[in-house]
Amino acid sequence: MASYARKFLAIFLFLTIAVFFFSTLEVQAKVCLRYSKYFQGKCFDPAGCKNNCTQMEKAISGDCHPDHGFGSACLCLFNC
Repeated sequence: MASYARKFLAIFLFLTIAVFFFSTLEVQAKVCLRYSKYFQGKCFDPAGCKNNCTQMEKAISGDCHPDHGFGSACLCLFNC
């Protein structure tokens, strides 16, 4: 009888830990960066870029990133 109780307890603990572990895993959504359609010129104002991306382009966020040349461009963060 004690052997059955130990097996039951071991299985119960294993399943409890497994459920806890899998319930805490987060699924990360894929995100993509795109150049802003409406932000003009070099990006020196990250807050303005973010506001433009979230308000006008319905993006998650936006920020100034280095461009291929000198300066930076406003890139918006979207769900892919």
